[in-house]
Amino acid sequence: MDAVMDTAGPSSNNQAAVPDALDMTSRDYYADSYAHFGIHEEMLKDSVRTGSYRSAIINNPHLFKGKIVLDVGCGTGILSMFAAKAGAKHVVGIDMSNIIDQAQKIIEANGFKDTITLVKGKLEETKLPFDEFDIIISEWMGYFLLYESMLDTVLLARDKYLKKGGLIFPDTATLYLAAIEDQEYKEEKINFWENVYGFDYSCIKDIALREPLVDTVELKSVVTDPCLIKHIDLLTAKKEDLTFESTFSLRATRNDYIHAFLAWFDISFECTHKKVKFSTGTHAQYTHWKQTVFYTPTTLTVNQDDNIVGKLTCAPNARNNRDLDIGIVYKVEGDAEEKSIQYKMS
Repeated sequence: MDAVMDTAGPSSNNQAAVPDALDMTSRDYYADSYAHFGIHEEMLKDSVRTGSYRSAIINNPHLFKGKIVLDVGCGTGILSMFAAKAGAKHVVGIDMSNIIDQAQKIIEANGFKDTITLVKGKLEETKLPFDEFDIIISEWMGYFLLYESMLDTVLLARDKYLKKGGLIFPDTATLYLAAIEDQEYKEEKINFWENVYGFDYSCIKDIALREPLVDTVELKSVVTDPCLIKHIDLLTAKKEDLTFESTFSLRATRNDYIHAFLAWFDISFECTHKKVKFSTGTHAQYTHWKQTVFYTPTTLTVNQDDNIVGKLTCAPNARNNRDLDIGIVYKVEGDAEEKSIQYKMS
């Protein structure tokens, strides 16, 4: 998955012609954006992302041999080809983007025409060649794990098509939160609006604060221990679980100032013989998901071992369920006053 904040993503790609805007819903824009090859190039070049899927699939042929596999949101078909190479009897890849037209050529060019069937359309509305599947594979994750993600579609595919005892690749996702010192970048991105060439643009500052930033954060900026705020088991999760609230307590590891909260996620293929995992955190190798930064309106002063306590809420936006409404309530433990801010990822 890919998205847009401070980085190139589908919502920001306006280089190619799109259908008449009057005829397009937000979901149509989302689908059309994934037809642009540049997005797939970025994802394929993400060696952590693509390499982890390859390891999980190719190194576990005992799980794939003779199996019927469904690839949800197949894109250019790379995961479908991994599955076929691992010995799957047949793979069905489905995608609603026009990229599937190129995927068909890729499948044929690599000799998988008889093993992989590609279907263009929305899974919710499309008849598939098989009534049930042994394995579902999907790269569904978005920024902040759930922004523009396809998780709801994967869960629907699981309930409709996965055999009892079937497998999902990956099967576990975990979302984490920490706090960071980020004075220099906050000045550049947020406080910039207070004085623009001598003019007061401060009305934009509040808007900028409420839009989470996707960027790469250095590990040295992290001021607290991490806190797990959401664990998703794809074999049992429900769509309703994607609307959640989670309390957190972040222990400061040094005396410092806090200018923002930071979120990232880890992914695990628990069903593999030797567990395959990767992280999108500051401590790990770069991925195209980077990290998600939530700037706070005020600066917190913390001493080592102070706890920043609070609650994070997350829900799909009512108008476009691929957007997210995120709220954070927080304070330094012991302080009387709580602070809160609402964010929108769109």
